[in-house]
Amino acid sequence: MEKSITYKNLITKIILLTLVITLSVAFIYGEYLKRDAIEKLTKIDAKKTSKLVFQSLYSAMEKGWTKEDLKNIIDRINTIDDEMIVNVYRSPIVAEIYGDIKLDAKARKANPFVKQALKSEEVLNIIDDSMIQFFYPIIAEQQCLKCHTNAKEDDVLGVIDISYPINDLKISLSTMINFFALFIVMFSLIVFLSLYFEFDKYLVKPIKIFVDKINDISENKDIKQRVKIDNKIKEITSMQKVFNNMLDSLEYQFYNDELTDLPNRKKLLEIVNGDKYASLMLINIDKFQEINDLYGDEVGNELLVYISNILEENSPKSSTLFKLHADEYALYYEQDLSLEELKSLALYLIESIEKNAFVVKEDNEAHVNVSIGIALGNEALLTNADIALKIAKRKRQKFILYDSSMKIEHEYEQNLKWGKKIKDAIKEDRFIPLFQPIVDTKTQEVVKYESLIRMVDKNGELISPIHFLNLAKKNKLYPQLTMIMIKKTFEVLSKIDKKISINLNVDDILNKEVYDYIIKHLKVSNSGQRVVFELIESEGIENFDEVLNFIEDVKHYGCQISIDDFGTGYSNFEYLMKLKVDYIKIDASMIRDIDTNRNSQMVTETIIDFANKMGIETIAEFIHSKNVYEKVKEIGIHYSQGYYFGEPTSLD
Repeated sequence: MEKSITYKNLITKIILLTLVITLSVAFIYGEYLKRDAIEKLTKIDAKKTSKLVFQSLYSAMEKGWTKEDLKNIIDRINTIDDEMIVNVYRSPIVAEIYGDIKLDAKARKANPFVKQALKSEEVLNIIDDSMIQFFYPIIAEQQCLKCHTNAKEDDVLGVIDISYPINDLKISLSTMINFFALFIVMFSLIVFLSLYFEFDKYLVKPIKIFVDKINDISENKDIKQRVKIDNKIKEITSMQKVFNNMLDSLEYQFYNDELTDLPNRKKLLEIVNGDKYASLMLINIDKFQEINDLYGDEVGNELLVYISNILEENSPKSSTLFKLHADEYALYYEQDLSLEELKSLALYLIESIEKNAFVVKEDNEAHVNVSIGIALGNEALLTNADIALKIAKRKRQKFILYDSSMKIEHEYEQNLKWGKKIKDAIKEDRFIPLFQPIVDTKTQEVVKYESLIRMVDKNGELISPIHFLNLAKKNKLYPQLTMIMIKKTFEVLSKIDKKISINLNVDDILNKEVYDYIIKHLKVSNSGQRVVFELIESEGIENFDEVLNFIEDVKHYGCQISIDDFGTGYSNFEYLMKLKVDYIKIDASMIRDIDTNRNSQMVTETIIDFANKMGIETIAEFIHSKNVYEKVKEIGIHYSQGYYFGEPTSLD
């Protein structure tokens, strides 16, 4: 993954990089300008000086001076400036008539610049940063041919060699060019700093606020928030507008029904969960599924829209209509209505729907009826209206207003429904044990399993005991479930070499049929040494002697006893000493946050200390994270159980 960078760091990086490049270019270009200027200016200056020297020599030559006289003139010129050196070299043409000079002959032969000048070329040689040398060819003109009879016009008669320093010129140019470079750098710096602060103010900060706001919306999962940034940048304003439009769209889709555009169940739940006194009607289309199956989904959808339009047109203006799941609507009304007004409104809505026939394909008509459940108050509106609707449909009444007696009737119906489900599942052998591993806390090695009951529904889905155990007790079906678990657990026990814990409550022990069933399996299986019976401590032990007798009987077959959920219920240490249990399973309420809750740690450490002194081993349940496991391991609990090590699964 590539490393990210902030806008400020990016802009700073761009400024620094640009300044380095600008300074480098300015320096290189400045040096180029300086050298070019030196070449041009010094060449012009040197050429003028060379011409002056030549004119001096020419005047002497016109008077017929000898080469010694010319040498004296050159020596005198060299005294003008201590740092300037002037030499004059004869060409072979002049040497032929007037005689050669040894130094001239050597220069013509060895000095490449002299050779080049003898070819009629002016040569500028920049010796170093402070000295130049200029070679000026003396070209024969018409008047020169009087004396140099062996020459012709444009021949080179000699070379003037001038060397002198250029410090003053170089310093002047360097100052000027350095100022130019400094000006570029300062100008760039000012421009970029201005851009930096402008970017920071109008671009970076608004974008940061924008990103922070998006993160806040994401973390809080609050699609009702909107991004509001006060800025002058058109593009950021456009981004803000697009993002807010997207949130508007998401919120609309989240809170509205796609088919009817009405607010949905989520929106209704947010409203009714307040404490406002209001009335709620749940309106359900009777036999909608038959219409949908007969004419198809398209007609079914048209019917749903049709009913929503009728309800919207005929509902009070101050009410809110919602589309719930499938064929159900809700009308929420915060006005304080009397019972008679509510009944009148319900009848009016029913008549508005029933008097209009719904036109189906091919000119067929369907007469639609609805049922309404009504609830009034400031608590459990949706639940109560739902109960009233179910009773209205069952009793085939057009509407029913909820009252408290209906809740008892509803619970009774639920008991009957679950009672039948449990009986069917027993009859069809749809109760199974799943096994959750219990590990050695130090090594994490699986040492035993706990057998846990599950109901398999007709679709093959597993149903947690939280949904049916209490109802099984109310319907006096619990002992049958216990015996099913004992039978199926012992079947698995014969196939593995680990211990298995079986949950029992006091009622199981007091039930003679269950008691005898347990002893029978212990006798037949000869596996008692691998069976642990977990007594649910939260229920308390009132029939202490019977429980103690049970423990003594099963221990005769090698079984062990564990107290489950220790830390809830009575938590009586005296009972533990009398019952002579082998394990204490510390309740999940103390384990789930033991890594952060000091009170849970202190209570658990007290239990561990007592258990260790009594020779009882401890088990921590609900180990759901590494931090909780590390804390349990640190304080010395012997065994651990929870989804961190494995979820309940089949061992077949």
